[in-house]
Amino acid sequence: MAQTLIEKIVQNHAVGLEKGYLVKSGDFISIQPAHVMTHDNTGAVMGKFEAIGANKMANPRQPVFTLDHNVQDKSESNKKKYQRIEAFGKKMGVDFYPAGRGIGHQIMCEEGYAWPGTMAVASDSHSNMYGGLGCLGTPVVRTDAAALWATSRTWWQVPPIVNVILKGNLQKGVTGKDIIITLCGLFNKDEVLNHVLEFTGDGVTHLGIDERLSIANMTTEWGALAGVFPIDNTLINWLKKRDDFITSRGLEGVISDEDAQDGVHPRINHKTIEELIRNHPTADSDAYYAKEVILDLDSICPHISGPNNVKTMTNVNDAFDKDIKINKAYLVSCVNSRVEDLAEAAKTIKNKTIAPGVEFYIAAASSEVQAESEARGDWQDLINAGATPLPPGCGPCIGLGAGLLGPNEIGISATNRNFKGRMGDPSAEAYLASPAVVAASAVAGKIAPPFEFKNIKPNGTIVEKEKNKSEKINISLLSGFPEKLTGKIILCYQDNLNTDGIYPGKYTYVDDFTPEQMAEVVMENYDMEFTNLVEKGNIIVGGYNFGTGSSREQAATALMYRGIQMVIAGSFSQTYKRNAINNGFLVLESPELLEDLKNNFGTKSLTVKTELDLLVDFKKSCLTVNDKDYQISPVGAAAQELIITKGLENWVKENID
Repeated sequence: MAQTLIEKIVQNHAVGLEKGYLVKSGDFISIQPAHVMTHDNTGAVMGKFEAIGANKMANPRQPVFTLDHNVQDKSESNKKKYQRIEAFGKKMGVDFYPAGRGIGHQIMCEEGYAWPGTMAVASDSHSNMYGGLGCLGTPVVRTDAAALWATSRTWWQVPPIVNVILKGNLQKGVTGKDIIITLCGLFNKDEVLNHVLEFTGDGVTHLGIDERLSIANMTTEWGALAGVFPIDNTLINWLKKRDDFITSRGLEGVISDEDAQDGVHPRINHKTIEELIRNHPTADSDAYYAKEVILDLDSICPHISGPNNVKTMTNVNDAFDKDIKINKAYLVSCVNSRVEDLAEAAKTIKNKTIAPGVEFYIAAASSEVQAESEARGDWQDLINAGATPLPPGCGPCIGLGAGLLGPNEIGISATNRNFKGRMGDPSAEAYLASPAVVAASAVAGKIAPPFEFKNIKPNGTIVEKEKNKSEKINISLLSGFPEKLTGKIILCYQDNLNTDGIYPGKYTYVDDFTPEQMAEVVMENYDMEFTNLVEKGNIIVGGYNFGTGSSREQAATALMYRGIQMVIAGSFSQTYKRNAINNGFLVLESPELLEDLKNNFGTKSLTVKTELDLLVDFKKSCLTVNDKDYQISPVGAAAQELIITKGLENWVKENID
């Protein structure tokens, strides 16, 4: 069977596969990623780690601790929090990077944890960035991080995979940030939601590593779970330069790494690079992709996103004509604060002055980036123009520290998110743009182009691929996991049913709410008739993107407490899926079944008691309703274990060494 690059990487990190089994999209598998990064949320993960009874790391070389989010907070409470994390890391023998070293994702790249052809995860949604280095980077929730610390593994369902084909070359001055802003704005109807992306095409060869990192980083905002570039000569040459730089720098950046010996970096060195050249995964030429997205790079010109969302894009020239005055400008965050980004901004702003009434904030992605930018003179050019420096870290990107947007202010930022209220006051408006556009706007006092360019309408297409016809499947079932399951179908057809609809927010922090009380209020924001219609043992069939919204676990457990056996939906929010299975509540996807039920029962009632019997045959990976079969993804051993043990925490307790 042909495999994509993603499937091959996952194959190498899968645990417990049957001999000869080839990983494919849709599989539930147990994974052992090369690394798991946590940042300021390490403290919260520590609490989960201790709660499950763990007292040592299964593999101390796997976790990486980086303090980067609230680095401007000098309060005693934050100092104590940071000290507690550092002490815990030292006790556990984990690699630790203190506040001021830089943003965790940048450190993962600089220090070789995000190694090409491997899988690395983080308890942070922008772990997608590692894909710029050919590393499958994807987020996990905090419970997963604790499980990884304790056992070195967790579970993953391989998402559908999209081939993003980049053609041609960019206009001079147009950047990777312009590419991802265009992709988010051009394909803005959840076309890649919860998919994994592979970037291919001749256009990739013209993109530098900094540009690839920016694009991969913001695949998060596009809705994808990961975005991975190929392992090619551009990447190999970048690694060789990193090796040369590290050799000249020494190992002062390798904090508490027990593997660093004889002056040789433990990950980026001559031997590891030569091995990568000899042996690295590539997609098979006949691999199956769920979709193809094709984008002509020569049709891309500078755009902005927003305000307050990434799905709306505007040509910078059109924005200039609209006379959008700004109060603040930002060149910060993990997406666009590397050396090339600072250089582009400095070139745009050199020998100029920030407009009166505008505040321009800059923060390097890491201390190493800042040092190099200073050596080049770019950092000083930005300061001379009136920019306000901040320490390497996240800061205003996530609404922490100095320089936040005030009431009714307008900001333009080279960050990755511009959600309402994220960077300050909820009444403020935030736009996203490339570093050059941000710098030009800071000088102009309004959103402005940094240079002249051809006004071209972006040219992109998307093609749905015919689904692979599944062969008859017979999978192995663990002792204690049922071969078959039956129940009456309850249809809740609505798409994007959010967690507040499933479990109202007003109950979320009522700590003494019993399971019985949770069961009584489940779905009351969706349909007050729901609780009167459902019975214990029913199976819900839901719409697309079921469980979108907040990460509250109760949206899964409350349905379980109500006696619902499982939820089958057109698709799920990835966070909801993880929370459900982490709590031992099975969820499966079958868009074909959903469409048939909507055709039969319509969409007049929010909740329909269909009286139809559903048979789930786990061994054959098949649903049957009215003698019609619907193929589903196999429920692999990883998911089976969690259902049998009634959740991840119980599974971890059983598997602690």
